[in-house]
Amino acid sequence: MPHFAEGIARFQREVFPAKAGLFARLATAHRPGTLFIGCSDARVVPELITQTDPGELFVIRTAGNLVPAHTPGTDGVTAAVEYAVTVLGVRDIVVCGHSACGAMTALAEGHDLSAAPAVAAWLRHADASLARAAAGGTVDVAALVRENVAAQLANLATHPSVARALAAGEVRLHGWVFDIADGTVEELPVTASPVLAA
Repeated sequence: MPHFAEGIARFQREVFPAKAGLFARLATAHRPGTLFIGCSDARVVPELITQTDPGELFVIRTAGNLVPAHTPGTDGVTAAVEYAVTVLGVRDIVVCGHSACGAMTALAEGHDLSAAPAVAAWLRHADASLARAAAGGTVDVAALVRENVAAQLANLATHPSVARALAAGEVRLHGWVFDIADGTVEELPVTASPVLAA
């Protein structure tokens, strides 16, 4: 990991001094305007894609950019969503899928995930996406990626904090698909309804 030490040294020497004022403000204030929910894939870097500064995005990254529908109890995704909406007051929430997604490819191609049972269980949160994408027979990965973004936006709207903010017009949902090969970002239509969840 010597390249990490080199990168940290370069950050401290070249990047931090140019943004010292920003970091001084961020040391005492945390007010991101957008919650960005993306895939854990190392090729999809929200701050790089959006060209945002530190402090602008509150980021949740999960395999397949999955957001489980709200259920009683707590989990890390639910807690982070609730914090972003209720405490930080984000005004926009982006769910961003991407081309060549390993999670969506595994589902589309029916990969054997028996050696990765936690991954297999996690990907069950994309069952609705897979069912819609498979309606025509074979499953196209690109189509599944888009269906999955729509399904995760719908799941997101079941979270009480999000449902309340949607109903009050305090937050907007956005669905994106990032193409790794050409760097484009496609904005998808959003159909998640602001129905209050119990």
